[in-house]
Amino acid sequence: MNINYNFKFQDGRNIEFKVSGESSSPPQGEPLPAWVRLEHCQCSNCPLKPGDTPYCPAATEILPVVEAFQAEDAYQKVDVTVTDERRSYFKQTTLEEALRSLLGLKMATSGCPVLSELKPMALHHLPFANSDEFVMRSVGYYLLQQLFAKRNQQEADWDLKGLVERNQRLQLVNQALWQRIHAVCKGDSNLKALLNFFSMASSVSVSLESQLRKLQARMKGEG
Repeated sequence: MNINYNFKFQDGRNIEFKVSGESSSPPQGEPLPAWVRLEHCQCSNCPLKPGDTPYCPAATEILPVVEAFQAEDAYQKVDVTVTDERRSYFKQTTLEEALRSLLGLKMATSGCPVLSELKPMALHHLPFANSDEFVMRSVGYYLLQQLFAKRNQQEADWDLKGLVERNQRLQLVNQALWQRIHAVCKGDSNLKALLNFFSMASSVSVSLESQLRKLQARMKGEG
């Protein structure tokens, strides 16, 4: 996995990030901000212990992105090019939407034991996915996991109860990450991006049935 995000601002600036899919280790010898420490706004459902893991894996992974964009306005227009081993994607969009896509990818590959449930989707990353696409991909990947479970003589969850519970866990993590970075961001780009990601996870955990009905109507050509 090797995905490159290039942000081109209207003032000519370029910022680039590479995501390899391997979780980052805290830089050796460099002081890290307090908000990256595990016990700072630690997620209520975090299974890690500060004595064993001093720094939050997800916070460590998104740290360079948060610092690069911490003073930026969320709704400014940027040209974003995303390149992986197979193809390139380009979109002129708001910084908030582009950051939501990048932060979601980095969190899913961060080594966080909760967010790692999203890693299968990250391996087939779709930049700039909207809410409908997020729901369809989430449900599709989950059902594929249930098919494999059934083939291995395990109980399959065709009612998607586990998917709802998974996204409830993801919501708790996203809320805690938002609290972590809230105090250090002068601009609102990172905050808006995480809120947007939070709302997409909410669409699966809070209103999955209505989302499925909407998708069903569209597949029938009714919407």
